[in-house]
Amino acid sequence: MSMTSLKAVQVFHSTEAADPAAVFIPDTALKVGNPAVVGLAGFGMTTLLLQFHNIGLIGIGPIVWLWLIFGGAAQFVAGLQEIKTGNNFGYSAFAAYGCFWISLALIQIGNATGLFPVTGTEVGWYLVVWTIYTAIMFIGSMRLNTALALVFATLLIGFILLDLAHLGFPELTPVAGYELMVCAGLALYVMAHLVFADVFGRDVLPVGKPWLR
Repeated sequence: MSMTSLKAVQVFHSTEAADPAAVFIPDTALKVGNPAVVGLAGFGMTTLLLQFHNIGLIGIGPIVWLWLIFGGAAQFVAGLQEIKTGNNFGYSAFAAYGCFWISLALIQIGNATGLFPVTGTEVGWYLVVWTIYTAIMFIGSMRLNTALALVFATLLIGFILLDLAHLGFPELTPVAGYELMVCAGLALYVMAHLVFADVFGRDVLPVGKPWLR
């Protein structure tokens, strides 16, 4: 928020003197933060941590909590905030993938507790549904910029690999893990682009032109 052109407004009452404490109201519109910087961070970091599991570096424990809090709740809230900006692409992407992470965490919790046991094949078909959604969003991303199109292209490839891994080809899991690390890095790059552009006042990390006109 700019600190220039602030006006002091005193509150008066019919029988009282003016309040000695001035209430400052800016005469310019408040600067609104870009919810994408949270949404992309939540998506990128959660995706990256999951791939550490998929290539065998860590267990599932810490990932479940990140699914729920940052990848899930924070990204979902970022999606709801995109409503205010009129960005339907960001609204859909962040809200949907936020729900994806939350539901994935609940699937894991339900399976571990025996409340709602699931098989690997059932998880595979769950992922197929998200593959279809991601394919739709990939087409839309090509109308935005190169970096975002690459995020969704690598995400789509990663989903396809995970589909196959859960539906009979488990040896593809680490392949998907390494491929989705690239996706996570690209998402964090786009987040850094937005943050640095705001902080430095110029385009520090270019994201390229749209693939589709």
